[in-house]
Amino acid sequence: MRIISGLYKGRRITAPKKLPVRPTTDMAKEALFNIINNQYYFDAISVLDLFSGTGNISYEFASRGTEDITAVDENYGCIKFINDTAEAFEMTISTIKSDVFKFLEKSKQKHSIIFADPPYNFELAAFSKIPELVFKNELLEEEGVLIVEHSKHTDLSQLEHYSHSKSYGGNMFSFFTK
Repeated sequence: MRIISGLYKGRRITAPKKLPVRPTTDMAKEALFNIINNQYYFDAISVLDLFSGTGNISYEFASRGTEDITAVDENYGCIKFINDTAEAFEMTISTIKSDVFKFLEKSKQKHSIIFADPPYNFELAAFSKIPELVFKNELLEEEGVLIVEHSKHTDLSQLEHYSHSKSYGGNMFSFFTK
């Protein structure tokens, strides 16, 4: 994986093979950030990266100037890799080792963007729990957005607060707003 744009543009990041991850493809990530770039100033937002895995999305935000980034994953190896990479690149990424659903139930901090990249094999009930908890606990700022990455074979359009989806190859991004 590589960083697409910003201060660390072109830098390659190689995650250990033993991590249980499926990083967002460069093509899908570039398309997603083109959308976000037209709506937000990266240096003025707060980002919550759920199911953060390798930290791929967090690094992209940090490279573009975002300083308020929290990455949440339940896998110790993923959290350690994110911490080590963030330290090497001098990025301000806070990490939390936690089950994402338990974290969302307890969290009170609001964010401009919440990005969730859960396992593609989640059941619809597990996918639906993400926006349910985000909106119930009011974790988005006024003009904030929840973006959920999933397979093109998963349809989240019937979930509450759904706005629209964008498809890139086998990847889909579903957007949820207030």
